[in-house]
Amino acid sequence: MAEIPHLLVHEHDDNVGVVVVEDLKAGTEMLCCITADNSTFRLKSNSDVPIGHKVALKDFKAGDTAIKYGEDIGKIIADIEKGGHVHTHNLKTKRW
Repeated sequence: MAEIPHLLVHEHDDNVGVVVVEDLKAGTEMLCCITADNSTFRLKSNSDVPIGHKVALKDFKAGDTAIKYGEDIGKIIADIEKGGHVHTHNLKTKRW
């Protein structure tokens, strides 16, 4: 039986992925799938992350740009460790 991914990443250049399972717990060794070519990699979650929220694929510093779908989705406003929860508490749109 094939293993089900925990995290989807759309493009190879993305630096965040989206949780696609309920109740992802800190310490989970996630199976991550890049949907552009169905390649996979592993990443440990260092936070509990709700389904539909994002996870950092790299360490971020405040001021960095988050990339999803190959697009700039906003500015990181607080440092985030690789595997950390990315959401409105540490990511803001650049539109306003």
